[in-house]
Amino acid sequence: MMECRHCGGADFIPFLDLGEAPPSNSYLDAADLSLPEKRYPLVIRTCTECWLTQTEDFADREEFFSGDYAYFSSFSKTWLDHARTYVGAMRDRFGLGTDSLIVEVAANDGYLLQYARELGIPCYGIEPTRSTAEAARAKGIEIVEEFFGRELAEGLAADARQADHIAANNVLAHVPDINDFVGGFATLLKPSGVATFEFPHLYEMVRGNQFDTAYHEHYSYLSLLAVDRIFRVTGLTVFDVETTPHHGGSLRVFACRSDHAAHEVTPSVEAMLETERNAGMNSETFYSGFQSAAEAARDGFRAFLSDARSAGLTVAAYGAAAKGNTLLNFAGADAGDIAFVVDLNPAKQGRYMPGSHIPIVGEDRLIFDQPHRVVILPWNIETEIRTQLAFISDWGGQFVTAIPTLVIRS
Repeated sequence: MMECRHCGGADFIPFLDLGEAPPSNSYLDAADLSLPEKRYPLVIRTCTECWLTQTEDFADREEFFSGDYAYFSSFSKTWLDHARTYVGAMRDRFGLGTDSLIVEVAANDGYLLQYARELGIPCYGIEPTRSTAEAARAKGIEIVEEFFGRELAEGLAADARQADHIAANNVLAHVPDINDFVGGFATLLKPSGVATFEFPHLYEMVRGNQFDTAYHEHYSYLSLLAVDRIFRVTGLTVFDVETTPHHGGSLRVFACRSDHAAHEVTPSVEAMLETERNAGMNSETFYSGFQSAAEAARDGFRAFLSDARSAGLTVAAYGAAAKGNTLLNFAGADAGDIAFVVDLNPAKQGRYMPGSHIPIVGEDRLIFDQPHRVVILPWNIETEIRTQLAFISDWGGQFVTAIPTLVIRS
């Protein structure tokens, strides 16, 4: 029987069922194509006790976060700009300087901490995946290559490595034991320290029909209602919250240790909680229509692929992103529908998309093949990609996005 990963409850309502799919970041080599591929149910439910929306688990976290993990944050200029701005804003707001210590949990390839180094602020990262940890070390950033939780936090605190500031961007959704993970922050923070957590907002996921942000690595789909409860139970107090446009609309939550309450709670916290209550996020109604909306978007994308094939149009895609794999597998697309996927990350080029087996290539392939349509899979950075690939208009190419509904534009 499924139990809530936060409160242990057993009463759930359906939210989203995408069938079976391979792990979204398990890219394939040519030799893998003839072998059986691991696939797991991608089923998401909402706990009616604490309103945490979560996957039903069928594999251990190491299956999804392996040593050759292929997601590197630094390949998006939009995200790098966001990280640089964040570091500067946190320095100014909380007076961080040469006598401070910044820690990033899920430091990935050092995309954020490189800007702390530029400002002369001491820092280190925590990152369990070898591939991205090595990329961060190449930037001169110290990395603790382990999964984060209470035990690791206790060891670091015992070594006098407590932080004035901890950043945790797009990781809170990625942890199976969310209580242990959050509890580690209460240990690793100094008494007056601040931790910030950025994560896609469940409110925007539903409003924008962003069903493709569901994949096995995302164990939780988060509202402030659920996060506030989890934090209170694990020793943190939410004292501020902001919205950001990234990943389709995210929350940035500011937290401090509950045993010191060093920061005054701002009105924005209750305002966001009230927004969520007014939207019905503490009732079944909010969650009940998402499945049908996802299926409608899927069917629209399938119709586009069918029409393009009938018309003799060549379709390519851009961005070998996890969300793209969710869309492609839910739609049943393959290399007969989409000729190739372009990605700037050399770690993905020459490999194949999981499930769909579409080849991943470099950007020069677009110029060589001149496809009629280019599907932007990471729609959250659509503006960046359309600017980068504006040259496809030279041969009359058009861009396509499938979320929230199908759109074709020049």
